[in-house]
Amino acid sequence: MSHTGTPATHRTQPSALRVVLNNRLSYVSFGLAWLLGHGVNALTHGDDPVLDLPSAIPASLLVVGLLAGVVVTSVVTAKSLRGVRGPDAMVGNLLAASWPIGFGALFLLITALSSALDEQKVHTLMWPTASGLVVGLLYLAGGAVYRDRLQYVLGTWLALTSSAALFLHGAPLYWALALAGGGSYLVAAALEPRRHAKALLASAS
Repeated sequence: MSHTGTPATHRTQPSALRVVLNNRLSYVSFGLAWLLGHGVNALTHGDDPVLDLPSAIPASLLVVGLLAGVVVTSVVTAKSLRGVRGPDAMVGNLLAASWPIGFGALFLLITALSSALDEQKVHTLMWPTASGLVVGLLYLAGGAVYRDRLQYVLGTWLALTSSAALFLHGAPLYWALALAGGGSYLVAAALEPRRHAKALLASAS
């Protein structure tokens, strides 16, 4: 007895792993946050700082910028996964949820260390560097899941340079983060349209 048509078990929904994200807005938002937050921080450090500002201002610029980047990333991912069902959709949703979870865990870690060591400097050192490490690791996961080499390379660069910046002190630390980190985001944003177009063609084939 022969059967015609496609068996129900073979009908699949679009896969989240086939979704092609456009990360350009995310890269631009994070890049500006790093350039402004860390750049202003660098200008306020040293014996003769270029800018005489309260330390709360550059810190606020960085925090607001990072929050904006997390929101943009979450929105972009959520829109791309709209209509996707099944286990693969769960992968994309879990990756999106990893952003607030990662930064929430970082907040708890830095707050606990600062309290245990009774040292405010933990905040000034760990927030700028460890946030780059968290973002880098999240990009590594996203790049692996979505087969996005650009995102994976960016994550590798951010994780390594943010951690290595701890070897520097004062203004050089923040300049390294602003230029190496913020600059890499803007380079990635410039390359993203071409990568996105190629990925769309590959997913359609």
